[in-house]
Amino acid sequence: SERIVVFVVSTTGQGDEPDNMKMFWKFLLRKNLPRSSLSEISFAVLGLGDSSYQKFNFVAKRLYRRLLQLGGTPLLDLGLADDQHDLGPDAVVDSWSSRLWDLLLRLYPLLNGLEILSAARLPEPRFTVNFIGNDEDFGCGEHFVPPGFHRAPLVSNERATAADHFQDVRLVKFSVEGLEINYSPGDVLVIQPSNLPQVADEFISFLDLDPNQKFTIDSADPDVSAPKLPRPCTVRYLVKNYLDITRIPKRYFFELLSFFADSELERDKLRELSSSEGQEDLYAYCYRPRRTTFEVMQDFPGASRNVPLSYLLDLIGPMQARAFSIASSPSAHPGEIHLLVAVVKYRTKMQKPRQGLCSTWLASLQPEKETVTAPVRVKRGTISLPKNREAPLIMIGPGTGCAPFRSFIAERVQQGVKNNFLF
Repeated sequence: SERIVVFVVSTTGQGDEPDNMKMFWKFLLRKNLPRSSLSEISFAVLGLGDSSYQKFNFVAKRLYRRLLQLGGTPLLDLGLADDQHDLGPDAVVDSWSSRLWDLLLRLYPLLNGLEILSAARLPEPRFTVNFIGNDEDFGCGEHFVPPGFHRAPLVSNERATAADHFQDVRLVKFSVEGLEINYSPGDVLVIQPSNLPQVADEFISFLDLDPNQKFTIDSADPDVSAPKLPRPCTVRYLVKNYLDITRIPKRYFFELLSFFADSELERDKLRELSSSEGQEDLYAYCYRPRRTTFEVMQDFPGASRNVPLSYLLDLIGPMQARAFSIASSPSAHPGEIHLLVAVVKYRTKMQKPRQGLCSTWLASLQPEKETVTAPVRVKRGTISLPKNREAPLIMIGPGTGCAPFRSFIAERVQQGVKNNFLF
């Protein structure tokens, strides 16, 4: 029944469609679909990609071609946003979306009495926060497990490279004994990370929040799902396990934060950084030095301390799970999953070194001193061992890590299979 459809799609892995598109893409590829299936549909496709990968925006390009093959009519050219651009995806998204809205307004003019919301108006928060008295006896979900994950105990966390080597690589071992987790060589372990406790505490102190304050969160928009958090939740849990305070903020962050500035100086600077004209300044201030969300908030303390908790969830997105190639074999290492994790740490002009969220958090865990668990799940990998066990195996690691090859070799050795070559 839709006459106009807008697709915004990313590319994952080696030119693969994202998980939430797989069923739709499988349907579109059916050979029995008539060439006129979409003859009454107009469409637009915006790809979100990274040109450092060989298959840049591969899924968006394939989708655009397939929609044409099925008789769809493009509203405008395919948009190919690039994370590697100095200004990020916005360099393409801004102009593409502007042209799209202009076209849609010509096709479907606003009804009498309606007008486009002013950019000077503070949008309503997407979530409602209901505070609970701290004296009320509720659990606080400190051992909450995100849907689809298992909480796996950390067995060991050892440095695999020499102490004087420039790269700190950790051999991290999880126990999955008793958990309903099965994997094959070549699969991937997905980990839901946390912020370092000292960083979370500093953030809470900076905003003068009560870490023990309990609350529940519900969606204020029927089209938006509520965050997957314990009910009730505490401020400490929210900051430590949900808010991605060390990510590089996007333009909308500056726009939304500007609404809470009492100081004209802060408000004008934030609006400048969020404007189309201020993108070079935004790149120089934020993107080039890799300034984090928390560091930006520290530069704008007046506005930051005025942000209500409900808007904090709109201002700062959730931490995304990270995927690591499994470096163990289920037959050689029963009941365990091993990872080889390169700890991300580098310098920019900022005083503090830049650090990877998940790798730094994993490296900080000390299972020999206390019981440590992490939310994990297994995802099927894109490479696997040949079905013919006797086939010679040539493995080439062109600088992308050796974790899956450690898994393959351990599995083949356990099977007594020879002719394994690693370059």
